[in-house]
Amino acid sequence: MKMREITPYTMAVISVKDENGKYVSRVLEDEVEYVLEGKPTKVIEYACAYFGSDLKGRQNGIKSISGITHKTPIPVDPRNRMYFFPTKSPSHESCSWISHSHIDEVKKIDSTSTQILFKNGKTIDVEVSHGIVINQIQRTAQIRFLIDERSTAFDYK
Repeated sequence: MKMREITPYTMAVISVKDENGKYVSRVLEDEVEYVLEGKPTKVIEYACAYFGSDLKGRQNGIKSISGITHKTPIPVDPRNRMYFFPTKSPSHESCSWISHSHIDEVKKIDSTSTQILFKNGKTIDVEVSHGIVINQIQRTAQIRFLIDERSTAFDYK
């Protein structure tokens, strides 16, 4: 499977069905959008490998520093502030991944859907409750803080 790497401009990797009913990934970037074969979690796995790690290792690392064990936010590339969180269990076919850095606002649509507004004005609707999205945003912020703290702990002044 040919993949394009996730970049700091990637806002989301969204699970959609193609014309054959197969799950593929719709990648939203600041300026462009494109579709990749394979589920979003595979795209995130590829991105982790591209930046020298793997998804399982990232999940285990986050678990050890935060205690978060399910729907773990992932630092795909912490140096470039690329943190993504899953909308559902990553093993679920309809799991999408959202970039924490690009979110401007979230709005409740109904009890099972949420609209995410990105800083560039684009929006997406996800079939996840508002509470779950807010929780994922907060957990990702916690992970970013913990990793930032650890990466600056040894800065020499």
